[in-house]
Amino acid sequence: MITTPLTTTVTAPHHSALRFAVRDVLTLARRNLLALIRVPTALVFMVIQPVMFVLLFRYIFASLGAFVPGGQYVDFLVPGILVQTTIFGAVGTAIGLAEDLQRGLIERFKALPMARMAVLAGRTLADSARNVIVLIIITGVGFLVGFRPHGGFFDYIAACLVMLLFAYCLSWGFAFIGLAAPNSETAQAMTFPLIFPLTFASTVFIPLDRLPSWLQGFANNQPVSQATDAVRALMSGTPAGNSVWVSLLWSVGLVAVLAPLAVNQFRKIA
Repeated sequence: MITTPLTTTVTAPHHSALRFAVRDVLTLARRNLLALIRVPTALVFMVIQPVMFVLLFRYIFASLGAFVPGGQYVDFLVPGILVQTTIFGAVGTAIGLAEDLQRGLIERFKALPMARMAVLAGRTLADSARNVIVLIIITGVGFLVGFRPHGGFFDYIAACLVMLLFAYCLSWGFAFIGLAAPNSETAQAMTFPLIFPLTFASTVFIPLDRLPSWLQGFANNQPVSQATDAVRALMSGTPAGNSVWVSLLWSVGLVAVLAPLAVNQFRKIA
């Protein structure tokens, strides 16, 4: 009797779900970043606003140098402008998601064999990458108007990472707004009443002790001021105190609260 040898079927190893999810996130992030190439005016207008802030505040409020450490207002101003710029850049998450929702792109994504979380994660990651480009440009403008970081190269990189992390975590809240808004115009209108009090009632532009006494308690303990103080201390090479750790705790707390809100809103519409 002839026996047929058993053959062993070798199956290809299954790719992990995490690997596919990461691929989907990177694909959608790349798709969102390509918009900067196809519509470069979007990046131009995103850069114009912080450049105007740097130039106007640098020369209009130059007299405030007498009230800041070191007497150089430009060294006090530019770190605050950088934090404000990354926060305003995170607003693009709300606008971009609202546009995708309005155009029906999110419904198309739903029909594709892809990780659901890639839509939100890809958008927030792309906006963080766009923030990096803007930070480089605004840093260059700062140097042109006299800004000089004294904390060293690695402290400067650490400061950038602190503000990028903070803006990224905040962008999950803007993602919720973008998914809840009926269109991009409404999404943009919904974000400004939230970010303007946080940025202007803070230490972004003026020292805490120059604010009205009734406002100092709020300004000192809100997240934008903590992030600004951390970034400014790292860039200037001055003692940061607890501001770096407090800023990181704010970032973790924000994403812990805002990310589930955005995911839950995404599930409702998708």
